[in-house]
Formats: sequence, structure tokens, C-alpha cells
Amino acid sequence: MMTVVARRLGAMVLTLVLSSVVIFAAMYAAPGDPVTFLIGNPENVTPEKVAAVRAQYHLDEPVWVQYGLWAGNVVQGDFGTSFVYRQPVTDLMGPRLGVTLTLVAMAAVLFVLLGVSLGVVSALKRGTVVDSVITGVTTFLNSVPSFVIALVLVSFFAVELGWFDVAGAGTGFGDRIYHLTLPAVALALGALAVISRVTRQTMLEQRTLDHVEAARSFGLAPHKVVLRHVLRNSLGPIVTMCGMVLASMLAGTIVIEKVFGLNGVGSLLVEAINTHDFPVVQAILLYMVAAYMVVTTIVDLAYPLIDARTRERSRT
Repeated sequence: MMTVVARRLGAMVLTLVLSSVVIFAAMYAAPGDPVTFLIGNPENVTPEKVAAVRAQYHLDEPVWVQYGLWAGNVVQGDFGTSFVYRQPVTDLMGPRLGVTLTLVAMAAVLFVLLGVSLGVVSALKRGTVVDSVITGVTTFLNSVPSFVIALVLVSFFAVELGWFDVAGAGTGFGDRIYHLTLPAVALALGALAVISRVTRQTMLEQRTLDHVEAARSFGLAPHKVVLRHVLRNSLGPIVTMCGMVLASMLAGTIVIEKVFGLNGVGSLLVEAINTHDFPVVQAILLYMVAAYMVVTTIVDLAYPLIDARTRERSRT
């Protein structure tokens, strides 16, 4: 197990290094001169001022030297200073990262609990009206874009009924949960549909296997057959899909944050791209890559703990 963990961590580090190179190169190749954004007022753009700014930010160095300086600072937790806000990127991202992570955590609870539950019910009620309704609703939710769902929820629950605020993330734990409930539901509905379909299909496959038939023939209670032999052996694919959906959510909250007016990482990324705030863009993209890798690696390491057959294959 330790060997597997070490191998995964090594792969994570290598991927992160390669990703940082790509991110830095993309920012370096982006149109526009960072010096003009750093100086600000076009009237202040003089050869002396340009030379001073280039020297201050090491923009007069070769690109590989600039990358080395940037990567060295990133390792120490320093992502530079925002061109627009004139403050450290870490201070700028901190509060916004809290909003995004809280939103994703709430959405994850919703799509895991409801998605798996609906998938189990649909599999157990295969061929009935209940199965048809669940399958139809989840198919519809999976086909509707998230921003459409978000606008519908805002129009009905926030504008018409007045149950929730239209925008803002709230202050304090309880107020933040209240403000993020509607965005979390909008973010979770599409994922809920995917998890439900995967759960249903996996359980239907497991129900036809020999060990399940043997458990039934021995007179094991139906609910025990489902829990011990069907659902338990279906957890591997379900957990894997939940992890993939969660990882994509960490990098895909932009639309929901814009619709609900949330000051999260996604909205900050859009703002930074529009204003050519390169240090902020680099930091957010690196965060998204790191978050995706952490979640997928945890799922890979947890899979053998869920499915004993995987452990046996790895030993052989």
C-alpha cells in the first residue's frame, strides 16, 4: 500500500510540475504586454518607466528564468501580487476559495445522498412506474444546462416565492449555508442525475451475478441481499463516478457563481481573464489542477479499500 501511495504522490508531483509549465507558458504567450497593465495610465508609459517595471517584475529575464522564479515562489506559497487589486494573490483568493469549497461541499452532499438513493430505488423497482419516472426525470436533468437550471431556480424560489436571496454568499456559517442552498441545488442536479444512472446500471449488473443468486437461494432476507451483495459490490463504480464529478465541480463552478452573484474562485477567474490579471489566472488554474488531482488520487487509493477484488489483483 505504501508503494502505491508513493507512486501516486510521485505522479501527482510530476503532473503538477508539467501543468505549471503549461500554465506559465500560456500566460507568457497571451496577447498583450503585462507592463501596460502594471503601469496603468497610458500617459505614464515612458521608456524609463517600462524598463523599471520590467526589471522589478523580472520581465526582462529569459522565460525560463521567469518560470523558475515564479515556481520557486509558488512552492513557498507566494503566488505573486495581483495586477488589478495590488495585493497578494493568496489574500485575494482566500475568502473566495472558502465560498467555492463550501458550495461544492454542499452540492456533493446533495448529489451523493440523493443520486445514490434514487439509483437504488430505480434499480429495485426496475420496470415499474417508479423506475420510469426516476429515469425520465434524471435524463431530463442531465440534458438541461446548469445555467438554465440556475435561472429557473432563481426565478421561482428567489423572485416569485422569496424564500432565498437572489445574490450573495452571506456572512457567518448559518447565513452562508442559507445563501448557498439554492446555488448548491443548481450545481448538484445535473450531477445527481449522473450518479443515479450509474448506481442503477451498476446494481442491475450486480443483481444478475451468481453470488447474488446463491445468497437468495440460501434464504437470505431481500434487504440483506441488496445491502451485502448488490449495493456493496456496486460501490466501486459509484465512488469512482462521485469522485470524478466532485473533481470536475471544483473546477466548474464558474457559471453557477456568475448566475448567483457569488464571489468565488470561478467568478474571480473570469474577472482576472477579462482584466489580464495574469498572477491571479495562474494561481486559480494551478488550484484547479491540484484540486482535480487530489480528488482523483484519493479515489484511486480508496478503491482497493472498497473492492477487495482489486486488492487481490494488485497483489498478484
